[in-house]
Amino acid sequence: MTSVRTQPPSTSGVASSELRPDALGFPALLAQSIALISPTMTAVLIIPLAFSNAGQGTWLAYLFGTAMLLFVVFNLNQFARRSTSPGSMYAYTGRGLGAVGGVLSGWTLIWSYLFIGVAGMTGFTIFSRQFLDIVGIHTSIPAFVFFAISAVFCWTLAVKDIRLSSMLTLILEGLSVLCILALAAIVLFKHGIVIDTAQVHLTGVTFRGMSLAVVACIFSLVGFESATALGGEARNPLRTIPKAVIWSLILTGLFFVFMGYVEVFGTQGQHDTLDTLATPLNTLADLNKVGYFKLPLSLGAMISFFALSLSCLNAGARIIYPMARHSVFPTGLGKVHTANATPAAALSAYILLMFAVPAIWSTQIDVVTVFNGAGTLAAFGFLLAYFMVSVAAPIHLRKLGEIKPRNVVVAVLAFVFLLVPTVGSFYPLPAYPVVLFPYIFLAYMAVGGG
Repeated sequence: MTSVRTQPPSTSGVASSELRPDALGFPALLAQSIALISPTMTAVLIIPLAFSNAGQGTWLAYLFGTAMLLFVVFNLNQFARRSTSPGSMYAYTGRGLGAVGGVLSGWTLIWSYLFIGVAGMTGFTIFSRQFLDIVGIHTSIPAFVFFAISAVFCWTLAVKDIRLSSMLTLILEGLSVLCILALAAIVLFKHGIVIDTAQVHLTGVTFRGMSLAVVACIFSLVGFESATALGGEARNPLRTIPKAVIWSLILTGLFFVFMGYVEVFGTQGQHDTLDTLATPLNTLADLNKVGYFKLPLSLGAMISFFALSLSCLNAGARIIYPMARHSVFPTGLGKVHTANATPAAALSAYILLMFAVPAIWSTQIDVVTVFNGAGTLAAFGFLLAYFMVSVAAPIHLRKLGEIKPRNVVVAVLAFVFLLVPTVGSFYPLPAYPVVLFPYIFLAYMAVGGG
């Protein structure tokens, strides 16, 4: 199939140069989506949350979450196989739901990538402090200094070359995951091959607990669509982008299933249960007498969170860029760096937001709370974007005269599955101030709609 690229129309006052076409192959696109999902983040911080509800069924909750989101991928790839452009998911939704739907989709993705980027900066801060503490450097450096370091390096790499920043995210996340897998192998095989029958038989697992855990698991997996934002720079995009989207979800989903099993198995029978551990991987290292792993684990987490912010910056700016070219935003944000062929104006504006939000927020509360709040706020944006593209897919196929009954079934199943985390975000009612987060998001969407 021949690649179909859709470039935004030229507008007055916008640089005539475009993003660099055919710059990114499949590995770079896969790196973008995997880095935004951030397997390290889930392994070091979120699996204990899933365990608090699913218990011995944690691994199965991640398997369910992955399977449910695959239906969203099937809808998304109906577009990705047919056309591509910068900020593609914004364009995809517009093809099915019209210009207003497209703009609202882009608006919600800007929110999502911003707050996941904030989570990356706060995670970088948490593990930078942990790393310094392990090497014996006890310091009281303010959080905003770490935010600034992350922001400056993210912006420099993103403006310089999309190929460099994409491959760097692959290398950084890959090194972190390899370190985690090495520890997992020690936990599993130190005393030979042992099957955890409690997990296999789902001992003590309840339907309610599993349903609540699946909410956390789905939120661990969002971000797989971010490769579509690089549609204007992908090589052979009608093949590589759909592959990157689906394989990023499958690979990270299987990694979470595996690590869910390992972390539950490794902490079985301990006085402190998994859901009470702030740093479960460090605890596993101590329990298995490989405390020297704590240094590379903290370093790996630190660089992984940096890669997360970098991937969010690249994705978010490439949503802003076509929206500016379509005059949704000031046309100056659609300017391209003449030498590097990157959306420099959009990158600059977005990184300033990404730095300002945690810098201001952390003056009121601690960095860990900012991290948790940012992840929760981002989740609302991802859910709405996934709902919209799932509805848009069959409508678009009908316009093309290519609709089939299975396309409708897939869209309906995706919609139903997305209701699970949506309902779980409101019931049971979360504590203050999280209970206000949906209304903050709705207010943001109202501004976009206006």
